[in-house]
Amino acid sequence: MASTTSAYQIADLFAERARNLTPPTYGTELTKIITVSFAYGLADPILFPHADLSAASAAVLAEEAPLALNYGPPSAQLYEQIILRLQAQGIPADRDRVIIGYGSSQILGLLPDVFLEPGDVVIVEGPTFLEVVNRFVQAGARLITIPVDEMGMDVDALEETLSDLKKRGIRPRFIYTIPTFHNPTGSTMPLSRRQKLVALAAEYGVLVVEDDAYSDLRFQGEAVPSLASLDKEGWVLYVNTFSKIIAPGIRLGWACGDPAIIERLAMFKSEGPVGPFVSHVVGRYCATGKLDYHIQELIVWYKHKCNLLLEAIAQEFPSDVVALRPGGGFFVWCKLPPDISATALLTAANERGISFLPGTRCYANGQGDDAIRLAFSFQPTKKIVEGIATLGAVLRGWQRRA
Repeated sequence: MASTTSAYQIADLFAERARNLTPPTYGTELTKIITVSFAYGLADPILFPHADLSAASAAVLAEEAPLALNYGPPSAQLYEQIILRLQAQGIPADRDRVIIGYGSSQILGLLPDVFLEPGDVVIVEGPTFLEVVNRFVQAGARLITIPVDEMGMDVDALEETLSDLKKRGIRPRFIYTIPTFHNPTGSTMPLSRRQKLVALAAEYGVLVVEDDAYSDLRFQGEAVPSLASLDKEGWVLYVNTFSKIIAPGIRLGWACGDPAIIERLAMFKSEGPVGPFVSHVVGRYCATGKLDYHIQELIVWYKHKCNLLLEAIAQEFPSDVVALRPGGGFFVWCKLPPDISATALLTAANERGISFLPGTRCYANGQGDDAIRLAFSFQPTKKIVEGIATLGAVLRGWQRRA
């Protein structure tokens, strides 16, 4: 049969929301020869608890195989362990208030299904974790950006925004914030700002989505109460994950909040509950008490790598590059001098085999060409030193040309 050229195109079949998607630029540097990448917040694989997870897996297969290997809900033991962790933080938690998902990103990605119609307002931080925020954009949300400084979201600016929106008859659907070891800046919101944020949420009737993925990895300072623990009226949805404290590959996260929200998130989870087997393994592992010891090992190691990165920056970068010291987490945020563009710097660095995340990929409103994010979590210590030395040479060479 002779072949013919059809007048139709596969792309004609795409829904409008699929046709309008822009291919991500985040990750395209992997097509180049990159020897040291500071771009990704990956966990360090040398600290994965292989032996403990192996022992938990063997125990599950020996004792719980009929439940763990069949269709079914997540492990009751895992629910219990998550609830205990939440309650230890002062967060009201029970089975009706908790949902387990395939990582926190899945739960955050369900928010548009529950809350958003096209044109609805969502308040986000600037900079922020844009991978999640893009889900809100794809659902048709109208974003309003509140600036972040060394103490997290500027809640005075938030108050002005909420007041202005109310005068115009606009009620935002939710506020997305990362108050502890913020991604990308590493900042932590102090108690006074947290209290004001929770009070504003109640005053204006706006949900606060607290993304708390890094709070267990504190290197210094005293722990600050979560927004959810300060909330007495049900305006905070708390989201966390095992990705940073066990391993990203297990794909388990959870949310805690008003039962009506949890119920609706579950309804839109079309693929059903998380895999029973991995939930049984992680539930058993947590119940041994070994997770808390493991977290302490992570803290020591990531603190060492963070300090190594900061020391290398102090030695290798021009003095007018300002690196913010985080109290925990995976990232160091660097403010560049006015004569350096982050996107142009990335191109020059890629040519030397170095990658990082330019600040433009952390803002929903086009800002960020004056900053870069460096992830210290994944790279071996030797590579951190080598990579920063090379990036420092690129920066110094840039300034000489200028």
